[in-house]
Amino acid sequence: MTDELAGYTVAVTAARRAEELGSLLERRGARVLHGPALRILPLADDAELRRASRDCVADPPDVVVATTGIGFRGWIEAADGWGIGTELLDALRPAQLLARGPKARGAVRAAGLPDPWSPASESSAELLEHLLDQPLDGVRVVVQLHGQPLPDFVEALSCAGAEVIEVPVYRWTAPADITALDNLLAAVCAREVDAVTFTSAPAAASLLSLAAERRCQDELLAALRGPVLVACVGPVTHAPLADHGVPAVIPQRFRIGALVRSLCVALPGRAPTLPVGGRQLQVRGHAAVVDGVVKPLSPQGKTLLRALAERPGRVVSRRSLAEALNGAGNPADEHAVEQAVARLRAALGAPELVQTVIKRGYRLPLEPMGNASRCADPQP
Repeated sequence: MTDELAGYTVAVTAARRAEELGSLLERRGARVLHGPALRILPLADDAELRRASRDCVADPPDVVVATTGIGFRGWIEAADGWGIGTELLDALRPAQLLARGPKARGAVRAAGLPDPWSPASESSAELLEHLLDQPLDGVRVVVQLHGQPLPDFVEALSCAGAEVIEVPVYRWTAPADITALDNLLAAVCAREVDAVTFTSAPAAASLLSLAAERRCQDELLAALRGPVLVACVGPVTHAPLADHGVPAVIPQRFRIGALVRSLCVALPGRAPTLPVGGRQLQVRGHAAVVDGVVKPLSPQGKTLLRALAERPGRVVSRRSLAEALNGAGNPADEHAVEQAVARLRAALGAPELVQTVIKRGYRLPLEPMGNASRCADPQP
């Protein structure tokens, strides 16, 4: 177990593999807030899926496009359930097989079919470009959908002369109970989380849609463009957020493990480590790190330390600290500030980190850094 994310709260919007992602984050010390933005509905009994499958058996396709591993496996399993699994595989085997990414490619191979071609970028765009580079007039192309229609992809193939058969194996829809997603949305808008993760474009679109319904999309976007770090598993996932000017951390490999490793670098990298009172201090989401040791903070302690860390070395008046506490929903006067500072010092385990400046307030006694001169005299 490592603690790269200790002190941070990370929101998870995934529905599928949410437990795996949450577990990876927790192993690295993060608190996890889960609010699935989608629900996956398998269509094993769907008439359209059965019709498309029987169509493939009756008139085998020339090209088969597998877009997701779970979708392709679900298709074959559904066909097995109808008693036509072997016939479907026999119909697909002679076709030119294409897979959008390694998971889809693995599912095709696991079904006993030849190894398919897969684009290096793992993107539908490169896959489509590969298809359009060949004659398609009169070619039957099967496209296994991944939760939602692909109108641009299908239209481009149709315009090139292909006969396209869409295979809807599952679809994404809103969660049956959106309470958890509502709570996640409120936490992001209130900046109570440090990062939010997305593993699919529909999940990102779903959160934006819910924010619009709740009339808090401006608050959501302000949080995602500022203090709340966005992490997306790939550029396709990021697209709905990019359209709104939201930046994101995207790993080089579009995998959940790589996503977590990227967060382990990006989140701590946003918080500078300050030389204060002879120690190394870093302020994280709901904790401080003192000389490498994580020190959990109360909501009041977090608010006070953040207010002091915004002006390290400078004096922050008791009145300003009281206003910070009040603004965070913690009613306080200057006397309450003194008590809160005492509790903060105890939580840090190093009273010298928060210095009292008589009749003026408190400061973090910033030390000189390298060859730099010592911090200027404290100012009010």
